[in-house]
Amino acid sequence: MTPHADPQAGAAVKAADRAHVFHSWSAQGLIDPLAVAGAEGSYFWDYDGNRYLDFTSGLVYTNIGYQHPKVVAAIQEQAGRLATFAPAFAVEPRSEAARLIAERTPGDLDKIFFTNGGAEAVENAVRMARLHTGRPKVLSAYRSYHGGTATAINITGDPRRWANDNGTAGVVHFWGPFLYRSPFYSSTEAEECERALTHLEDTIAFEGPQTVAAIILETIPGTAGIMTPPPGYLAGVREICDRYGIVFVLDEVMAGFGRTGKWFAAEHFDVVPDLMTFAKGVNSGYVPLGGVAISAEIAATFDKRPYPGGLTYSGHPLACAAAVATIRVMEEEKVVEHAARIGETVLGPGLRELAERHPSVGEVRGTGAFWALDLVRDRETREPLVPYNATGEANAAMAAFGAACKKNGLWPFVNMNRMHAVPPCSVTESEAKEGLAALDAALSVADEWVA
Repeated sequence: MTPHADPQAGAAVKAADRAHVFHSWSAQGLIDPLAVAGAEGSYFWDYDGNRYLDFTSGLVYTNIGYQHPKVVAAIQEQAGRLATFAPAFAVEPRSEAARLIAERTPGDLDKIFFTNGGAEAVENAVRMARLHTGRPKVLSAYRSYHGGTATAINITGDPRRWANDNGTAGVVHFWGPFLYRSPFYSSTEAEECERALTHLEDTIAFEGPQTVAAIILETIPGTAGIMTPPPGYLAGVREICDRYGIVFVLDEVMAGFGRTGKWFAAEHFDVVPDLMTFAKGVNSGYVPLGGVAISAEIAATFDKRPYPGGLTYSGHPLACAAAVATIRVMEEEKVVEHAARIGETVLGPGLRELAERHPSVGEVRGTGAFWALDLVRDRETREPLVPYNATGEANAAMAAFGAACKKNGLWPFVNMNRMHAVPPCSVTESEAKEGLAALDAALSVADEWVA
């Protein structure tokens, strides 16, 4: 679809938004949301006719791009056949979506509890773990994001938690591995793995193993920086959980459904959790959907004992029909394999080449269609380009970089001192190269802030 300008319509959309829409994570009087007229594939456009290559995939969820005709058609067909139905019944799209998801999850994660999104998936995974073990505490990492609902935000390890943390949620935070900014003074991945596991086990010991219901980790942390764990770390966490009877939960809300070049990121590490949360890419965000994939042992806990949780729209037919169509499209078009290949042959090499030429890039890390540039003022000291959780003038360098991306037709995912390169998993080679060229120009702006 070709964008066409209609500024008057755009002004009306913007006026209604500013008058009535209350936006998340925002000071309402300080934001200026772009009025979007349409989207297709890897692009979206505004009412002034400006087109942007979306290197955010929405919020890292349009894994097959915008407006895929087969998924749109599936939603339309389902709406005409059975637009909605209560979750206590067996309906075809819900059953089929659960079957297709279970076929792709690792190990025996064969039961699927559907939610409306990722945060609710985390809420219910934690509830299941606590009920299964009879224990109260949950351990989660700093540098993490698990959602904005009551339990999920307390589990989260970034500043969005602070204003919402009542200190009574039974959550204990620990440091996960991150060699580039190691809290353990490690110099190798092997050291970082060993020391991070020791730190985790020490935390459990001092909290009391018999009080810990679950450890929850993003398989590859997303919003916090796309930090791939070192070899052996997740296997080590699995062993610790087994030894102490702790439920191991992997959060694959962002990393799942092809984002890392595998159906689930856990496949990179050959680990099987007890519970796995998902959302976003399960249906490319076309209709809200999330869920928990549940192991046989935990599912058996609720064979005779009612599970005390549920949602009115659990497994909504439209959302599930979108999931079925999305998974089939991903199979037919080999989207997962494509994400792996584009990461290995275009995005990874291209981003590393940019790092060689731009002193503002401290580190490139990622896999598949899931990459981050860690921007710095000084490569030697690794001082971030802006301070942690910077706002206003303190964030000027990243604001200038983000504006430069947009000026060059690239919509960036900017968080803290990082640029996340997370295009649709279906992004073409030419689109990826277009994005890299726009990044090249924008990084020249970031370089101006290097000490």
